[in-house]
Amino acid sequence: MAMAAQVKIEPSEETDVEFLPLIYEIIRSIEKENHDAAQKAKDLSNTTLKMNELKNKLQQCRESIQRLPGIDYSKEDQVKRFEALRKQLIMKRELLIKYRNFCHFDVSKI
Repeated sequence: MAMAAQVKIEPSEETDVEFLPLIYEIIRSIEKENHDAAQKAKDLSNTTLKMNELKNKLQQCRESIQRLPGIDYSKEDQVKRFEALRKQLIMKRELLIKYRNFCHFDVSKI
């Protein structure tokens, strides 16, 4: 049964996926009204750095998503795989119940 082959899941590296604080900082820095030219240049530089940081975070998330096991399967393949694994689970549970209910032999009496 090829569908039932185990997928090797490697320990995932932690990916920082908190975008909202960074987006908030970018919006705040854009909304700031500075009349000083030097301060405007500094704020623009900081905004550019934050935007690059956001771009890098998004790229890291894309790469992490591409490394997820099973991402290359279509939806239909994933559903088939899920059903096969679900059937295996049901069968194994039934076998466990069956073996628990077997009569126990006393080896000392044999």
